[in-house]
Amino acid sequence: MIFEKSPILAASSSGAATVILSEFEIKRCEKLVAEFIERRRPPARLRQEVDLAFRTKGQSIEIFEIRARWTGKGKPIEYPIAKATYSKSNRCRKIFWPRADLKWHRYEPIPEVDAIEDFLMIVEEGDHACFFG
Repeated sequence: MIFEKSPILAASSSGAATVILSEFEIKRCEKLVAEFIERRRPPARLRQEVDLAFRTKGQSIEIFEIRARWTGKGKPIEYPIAKATYSKSNRCRKIFWPRADLKWHRYEPIPEVDAIEDFLMIVEEGDHACFFG
């Protein structure tokens, strides 16, 4: 499983970094997302060509697809699928999806959820074909 990890931090009013989520909550989220990715991954024989992964980056969890370059040389290409960003002020996770411009846009049908499980359920169901098409 491929994922990158960075601490979930925010700057306090004094400018010092403060942890938003507890270490337990971070590990719990990583475990749930890893289980989700494992269910969605392609068969082992195809993973050199296409695979799924995730990373934690700041306050966000990003799910992305990894594809080998068509030339077979060079670093694989990452295609974004979904992102959930924790909002300390609202105590929720904001959901984003990549539009054709490859920038993150709010997922307007359900822009916020309370729990990481809800985010993963929305991405899994994909009622509007925004995540996995």
